[in-house]
Amino acid sequence: MSTEDYDEFGNYIGGDLDSDDDSDVDIEPAVAAPSAPGPSTTAGGYAPLEGFDEDDDEDEAMDEDGGMAMTLHTVDGTTGNQVVLHEDKKYYATAAETYGEDVETMVQEEDLQPLTEPIVAPVKVRAFTVQEKDLPETRFDRNFMVDMLQYPDMLRNVMVAGHIHHGKTSLMDMLVFETHKLTWDADRPTRYTDTHRLERDRGISIKAAPMSLVLQDSRGKSSLVNLVDTPGHANFADEVASVARLVDGVVLVVDVVEGVMAGTEAVIRHAMQEKLKIVLVVNKIDRLILELRLPPAEAFFKIKHTIEEVNSVIAGIDNDDQYRVSPERGNVAFASAQMGWCFTLNTFAAMYADMFGAFDIDEFAKRLWGNIYFDAEKRKFTRNPADVESKRSFVHFILEPLYKLYTQVMSESSDTLKKTLADLHITLKPSVYKMDVRPLLKVVLEAFFGNATGLVDIITTNIPSPLQNAASKVERTFTGPLNTPLAESLMRCDPKGPTVVQVTKLFHTSDAQEFRAFGRVMSGTVKRGQPVYVLGEGYSLEDEEDMVAAIVDGVMLDESRYNVDIDTGYPGNLVLLSGVDASISKTATIYERGLDDDMYIFRPIKHMTQAVLKVAVEPIVPSELPKMLDGLRKVNKSYPLLHTKVEESGEHIILGTGEIYLDSVLHDLRRLYSEIEIKVSDPVTKFCETVVETSALKCYAETPNKKNRLTMISEPLETGIANDIESGKVTMKMTNKERGKFFENNYGWDLLASRNIWAFGPDDNGPNALINDTLPSEVDTKLLTSVRESVKQGFQWGTREGPLCDEPIRGVKFRLLDATVAEEPIYRGGGQIIPTARRVCYSSFLLASPRLLEPVYYVEVQAPADCVAAVYTVLSRRRGHVTRDIPKPGSPLYTVKAFIPVLDANGFETDLRTATMGQAFVQMSFDHWQVVPGDPTDTSIQLRPLEPAQGQALARDLVLKTRRRKGLSDSIAVAKYLEPDTIMAISAAHPDLLG
Repeated sequence: MSTEDYDEFGNYIGGDLDSDDDSDVDIEPAVAAPSAPGPSTTAGGYAPLEGFDEDDDEDEAMDEDGGMAMTLHTVDGTTGNQVVLHEDKKYYATAAETYGEDVETMVQEEDLQPLTEPIVAPVKVRAFTVQEKDLPETRFDRNFMVDMLQYPDMLRNVMVAGHIHHGKTSLMDMLVFETHKLTWDADRPTRYTDTHRLERDRGISIKAAPMSLVLQDSRGKSSLVNLVDTPGHANFADEVASVARLVDGVVLVVDVVEGVMAGTEAVIRHAMQEKLKIVLVVNKIDRLILELRLPPAEAFFKIKHTIEEVNSVIAGIDNDDQYRVSPERGNVAFASAQMGWCFTLNTFAAMYADMFGAFDIDEFAKRLWGNIYFDAEKRKFTRNPADVESKRSFVHFILEPLYKLYTQVMSESSDTLKKTLADLHITLKPSVYKMDVRPLLKVVLEAFFGNATGLVDIITTNIPSPLQNAASKVERTFTGPLNTPLAESLMRCDPKGPTVVQVTKLFHTSDAQEFRAFGRVMSGTVKRGQPVYVLGEGYSLEDEEDMVAAIVDGVMLDESRYNVDIDTGYPGNLVLLSGVDASISKTATIYERGLDDDMYIFRPIKHMTQAVLKVAVEPIVPSELPKMLDGLRKVNKSYPLLHTKVEESGEHIILGTGEIYLDSVLHDLRRLYSEIEIKVSDPVTKFCETVVETSALKCYAETPNKKNRLTMISEPLETGIANDIESGKVTMKMTNKERGKFFENNYGWDLLASRNIWAFGPDDNGPNALINDTLPSEVDTKLLTSVRESVKQGFQWGTREGPLCDEPIRGVKFRLLDATVAEEPIYRGGGQIIPTARRVCYSSFLLASPRLLEPVYYVEVQAPADCVAAVYTVLSRRRGHVTRDIPKPGSPLYTVKAFIPVLDANGFETDLRTATMGQAFVQMSFDHWQVVPGDPTDTSIQLRPLEPAQGQALARDLVLKTRRRKGLSDSIAVAKYLEPDTIMAISAAHPDLLG
């Protein structure tokens, strides 16, 4: 190509070019860039040409001959001269390319976040219990403790129980300080086992709290003692019953000033029902010195009286001398848990032996209690006092030195105290004597008494080991036969047997998101990662629905404020298991998988009290209902006696034992488990229904197909039978002969009736009885037997929801007098018989003078003498009545015993404290059911709105209010349960019966 083809400015002016070959300039084709950035692709999606410098796009690339090579830019894989629309251009990397695919990004056009909410919210730490940050330092080696788990004869499972404020938690603190290196605070009690926030705020225990401690006795022998601190408040007696199933003995703590109270009696009664050994700790001995200021001789009588009070309660339950507690028997200790000292006769005798030379400690200890006097002149013990001024040996050798020690510490002279301590071979640092009186007293007494070896002595000596008590536990609580290899393994506490764990309680984790099962390993070993079956209370060989497969995630020892992880739980130990709680509501039995033998559960727990107070709850924000339901499931797991249910009206009901119990439940529901605001109804009472006469006439009901007819009457059960059925003294599992003998001997029933009991209702230990009173000559026995289960189900359905106000029936005997049953099986199915049996139960019930039953609290009030009149006044305003008021010997207090209906007990404690200026202290627990005055079916009673019902109108008022709350009509008509011809006959002869 010549230069004539270009003008002076270098523009081409030559002829048309047919192809690139005609051009003197070689133009290389553009390289297409990949659509996504790669190893040779820039972040914007541009691919640089090979040999092209990305840093300076104006650089020139050299061709192979060293000449200039022209390049064209590409955009998104297109050639350089192609038009790219604005919306297709890519200027920045996407959020996914910048932050990654797994990061959620959000773009907002405007700022919608309120000022009260931080831009970056802090991490929410859920901690609802007091926990140690790390494992605290102990005075024993934890590896040694874990090794002891393998030897059940060196274990003791013990429950610390007693009345409220008698010093149970302080006793646990004393043992915790003995075994842990902790700092004692003189101004505030530690309460180590109170980990719940409410426990810290209220100063009472709400939950049972276990601790496993290695303790030494007076001979220096170590034992692993699994202690469980239990609440003393009557409302939380369910915790005591749950723990009693797992332990082998009870440390009963009694305040020496208050003596035996209602809580003490309840613990003794339940412990003896469970066949648990009892050892006694007479606590707060220093109150006799500092508060009552009794002289030593009178303090002895006060201590002796307290011990005899305990023995009188024990003798009232079982007069067997083996249960008697006494210091010379070695099952009584004396303590002041707050001051950190405890002794027995033997340990005090050992102190004398260390100081004055060796002698027979046991013989000396026997002479330190009772009416034994010490003659100082002759230096010998006598049964009779030498003179008027002679002192009992307990006073001379124990109380007087104790009084002197307290007196000298409380006095201002430290020189006298130093001299006394020097005589006792006790040396303290000079700085100790400059402390305040309370911490100084604790230091001196701890140095004088040392560790609580006496308490360990009475525990290890009198309470059997898990190995010794295994057979008794299994015989009392295991539902299966006792002659199988499985049962024999349980009774031997065999570590090589099949893994069986009895679970009676659930503890929530610190963040309240999960639960851990607390139970006792009955046989075999439970390990982390072990596959197991969890059997609920409803499991049986006939109905295996309540069985779930699970895997044990972890095995731990519970130490209240921390847990010790272990690899294996051995027989006899109390362990925490994680990962198995999903299907557990109250109690459960855990088995290893692959067991050849049939699996049976341990019996559900019989509680000392009943849940009779209820409230209805609903969320303030309706959309939060699922959260509330989840919270209800969790509180149901957390509290052993709590019941939650949905009534016909759609109300979510919570049933508890009392006001403070429900208050704790609602706190946990709001704060721990659901974190929502809920509306709570006024508390109402659980009622029952009963009859006071026999049915006015025989009631019958026909099935819808008119092929079957059932005739029945109802009448009251004799007093005491309902309680015997509920307590398990008589069960349907007995043979007909055994059951017949029980009713014949105790209640004078004829043998035919007692042997023909078909069922108890509304469940197997319900307080109602269904009796087959038909005559074989009048009824086809074979056909009647074929519908027996259906009749039983109808009876249990009817007694679960009575006709007055859908409350359970109690104390009623239903007698089946006649039955006409169709021969063809298709005409006598459950769909025909069950509702008919229920209907005839209702009609016979309503024609037998039905009455309403209300629960009654037993009330025990402790108050000074000048407040007793105010107690009477407050009780009389609430339909309560006093049964006894007696002075407490050796103290300025009176004990008032009374009964008050639960319905009128709401706010009673607050009212009483207001009337007595806070001097009265009350405890209430469910005692019995009583008939509400009046006929609930009497329509002639006029109820005035906004006025409380009085006298005979009360039953009618309560029934109508309960029916309206449940969405039922006001009419309680027996006519809808009767057959038409019966209605006509009654209306002609007894029109008043139809209501």
